Amino acid sequence: MKNLEKEIRSQPQVLRGLRGLNDETINKILDRVEKDKPAFVYFAARGTSDHACTYAQYLFGIYLGMPCALATPSVVSRYGAELDLSRALVIGVSQSGKAEDVISVIERGKKCGAATVALTNDTSSPLAKAADYVLDCGAGPELSIAATKTFTAQMYVLATLCARWAQRLGKVPPESTGLSSADELLAALDKLPDAIERLLETVPPQIDSIILRYRYLENAFVLARGINYPIALEGSLKILETNRIKVRGYSIADFYHGPLAQIGAGTLVIVLAARGKLLGDASDIMLRIESLEPTGCDIIAITDDEGIADKWKLSIKIPSSPGLDSISPFLFAVTLQLFALKLTDIKEIDPDESKALKKVTITK
Repeated sequence: MKNLEKEIRSQPQVLRGLRGLNDETINKILDRVEKDKPAFVYFAARGTSDHACTYAQYLFGIYLGMPCALATPSVVSRYGAELDLSRALVIGVSQSGKAEDVISVIERGKKCGAATVALTNDTSSPLAKAADYVLDCGAGPELSIAATKTFTAQMYVLATLCARWAQRLGKVPPESTGLSSADELLAALDKLPDAIERLLETVPPQIDSIILRYRYLENAFVLARGINYPIALEGSLKILETNRIKVRGYSIADFYHGPLAQIGAGTLVIVLAARGKLLGDASDIMLRIESLEPTGCDIIAITDDEGIADKWKLSIKIPSSPGLDSISPFLFAVTLQLFALKLTDIKEIDPDESKALKKVTITK
């Protein structure tokens, strides 16, 4: 079995191992937050870790009403700008903990007197040593070039931090999340490994039934909106880095503004149609693409909604999320990981080998 497949299938076990793993550190972070009262959260990351932070941006905004920003690390590491991060909670996220530009943002935060947090799979890494507090992904060694279990572990830890923070503040999430409290978000996270196990049983046969038609695929898009938007970015990255084809993720809202014109013969459009507030947006973009003059493109709906699954000829039905919008990104992420894996099988590509990519990429 390929390392990529082993690591995809290990995710229920990895996420179960995170229950309570970082509780003591999270308590210390929240004690500091109560004292400092940060005005915003500043995330620094690259690649897959950046997508986990984008998920957290949505979650922190929805549950905490907290403005969040994604760092532009080269502003600090290359241009030497003296950013004022004194009113921020600064969180650096890196699977390896070796990303030098992310570390530079953490160091800048500390100079400003801000609380700094490292989220990494290596708690002895340079990033961990640079930060005030260290959160552990707890994923164990990840050997495949494409990050899978560390990505969902990062999302899980960030979601746990958000839920625990909302508990302290007594914040109630909007009705559209399908959850009435931060307690329910934590309960949904507890149920998540079981949902992923069900997905690992039911989704691969569905992918097998359609994947052969994409043996010669060269061009694809992955679309989503809202809290699943970062999963469109991450899913497209998983497909392109394992299969060496052109794939790009877009927000559905942005796709109308120009990128729609790129659709043509042989194009695959994967739409993440999640139950919840933005299901209509996913349905609308699929109908819009379908209404274009014949282009020879395919539309695959990945969905947890029975109506969408029944309507579209090419669809992948995933289990219902235990937490609707808040938790469904995990299930969509694992589904796209499986799609990338299955595509390597029919393209006869070894996803664990690459002449161009390395497991650890260090940017400065």
